[in-house]
Amino acid sequence: MVRETTTDRGQVGIGTLIVFIAMVLVAAIAAGVLINTAGFLQAKSQQTGQQSSAQVSDRLQEVTTTGLVNSAGDSITDVNMTVKTAPGANEIDLTNATVTWIGPGGTFRLTSDKVSAGDGNFNVTAFKDADNSIPVLNSPDDRATMNFNMTDFSSDLPAGSEVKIVITTMSGASTQVRFTVPESLNGKTSVSL
Repeated sequence: MVRETTTDRGQVGIGTLIVFIAMVLVAAIAAGVLINTAGFLQAKSQQTGQQSSAQVSDRLQEVTTTGLVNSAGDSITDVNMTVKTAPGANEIDLTNATVTWIGPGGTFRLTSDKVSAGDGNFNVTAFKDADNSIPVLNSPDDRATMNFNMTDFSSDLPAGSEVKIVITTMSGASTQVRFTVPESLNGKTSVSL
């Protein structure tokens, strides 16, 4: 019978220890990569969730829409739409909003008069704004009036015409407003639309 020497046993133990340490190092590196990847994916999913939420909630609501009647009493020269933020919406900067106007004169892409791009412009004035933040609606109590001067991008709206307006905020949330000009405008200076 052959006996093992103690030096052979020590070498086997050191070899096993080296393999064990290598496995621990590989596992630690893999765990670090997994933790970093998980953190990155979590941050991306939070960002995507916030953007998706903004596309749904950062909308405007129409409060009132009125039209100014021309001196002849047969068409609308200006449309004034008062808007506020929808429930749950974050602050909305109307300077960055775009409006698609679909009416009897055609379809027009309108931007704020501060941007001056597109087929025409609208301007924004404060209707109710305690902290003078307009054109930014940053409170549920804020109200802004969007003015659409028809001569800026189309012709006056004749009596009985129908219009669809789609307001898209910077986050991508859309609000649709439809109105019909009354059949009789004679003798009136403004009408509710």
